[in-house]
Amino acid sequence: MFDTHELGRRPGALQKLSRTVAAPAAPAVFGVEGVIGVPEGAPVELELRLESVMEGVLVTGTARATAEGECVRCLEPLRHEVVADFQEMFSYPDADDRGRAKEPEPGDDAEGEDVIFIEDGLFDLEPVLRDAVVLALPMQPVCREDCAGLCSECGADLNAEQPDHHHDAVDIRWAALQGLADSLGTGEKDKKSGDAPRSARVDEKQEK
Repeated sequence: MFDTHELGRRPGALQKLSRTVAAPAAPAVFGVEGVIGVPEGAPVELELRLESVMEGVLVTGTARATAEGECVRCLEPLRHEVVADFQEMFSYPDADDRGRAKEPEPGDDAEGEDVIFIEDGLFDLEPVLRDAVVLALPMQPVCREDCAGLCSECGADLNAEQPDHHHDAVDIRWAALQGLADSLGTGEKDKKSGDAPRSARVDEKQEK
């Protein structure tokens, strides 16, 4: 939570803040689950500018953090520095003459769905931060731009293999014919090996 009491609801009043917060746990994760994100409890550095306007407080800021994930090509762990800019309006609730919040008028729900209100002079920045950080993260993270990935045939890491790593391609259209040729070759060998004893017997009879 951030306090706006120092601004005093004076339009034009300005406040600058530098703060470090911890990344939240699930379900409010700063990232894409199973792909990349800022680990729970990791520091998130904030530079904020709070400006009081007639409607509320306009918050402009930058978030910096280190995300961790897995390369989509080679599956190795990686770290990614995140810089996310954001801006959000936090509105003052309508108040009556005694400063109490008024009940919303019928039909106002649809118009106020995207409005974030300041409550008791405080506003919660976490949902805004989460959206900003997630949008700043790569959806297809790689350990480096020229990562070669894994071999589709054997799964070897091509970054660690020799440049000439390859597998002999087999044309599936000829695979059946190759199998038939191999079986015929084996049959010929068996036939020849079976003829040898008969030739030997013929030679013996001739000698007699």
